[in-house]
Amino acid sequence: MSARKSSPSSLRSIRRRSAHGCWGHLIIAPLWVAYDANLGTLLRTCDAVGACLAVPRTPHYRDALARGDTLGRARPCVHWVQPSKERWIEEHRSAGWSIVAVELAEDSVPLTRLGPAAQPTIVLLGHEHHGIPEAVVEQADRCVEIPMVGRGASLNVAVAGSLVLYRLAGLS
Repeated sequence: MSARKSSPSSLRSIRRRSAHGCWGHLIIAPLWVAYDANLGTLLRTCDAVGACLAVPRTPHYRDALARGDTLGRARPCVHWVQPSKERWIEEHRSAGWSIVAVELAEDSVPLTRLGPAAQPTIVLLGHEHHGIPEAVVEQADRCVEIPMVGRGASLNVAVAGSLVLYRLAGLS
């Protein structure tokens, strides 16, 4: 078998014929993230799977996205969460969105058992060291954990979020 490498421009024309708008079915919300580099990586993953990014409207997040945005004008949509993270989550839940927290918790679903999102879904990601606040985890429709065999307790938040997005988008 012989394979030929595709050019980036030919791949773009096959994958998406128009600029990204809000697809409105899958949103990743790293609402408690500390490290700037993770946001740029998550923005790239959103583009890859057709998801949107939701972040608080704070200088930290605006600056991090400005530095980490390698997609320019073709970037996925960004939903600005304000004024309260918890209220934003509850408004979406009331509107019929499923809330999935990526967190170690009782009754967490292993990533390998997570199927494509059957309804509009928001994926919550927590702080790299402290996770998602317990009160928010308790309100999630389900929690997903990423099985690990190494000594670390968790993956980098951008890697964890990317793995979950690919599963929910039905691409892995």
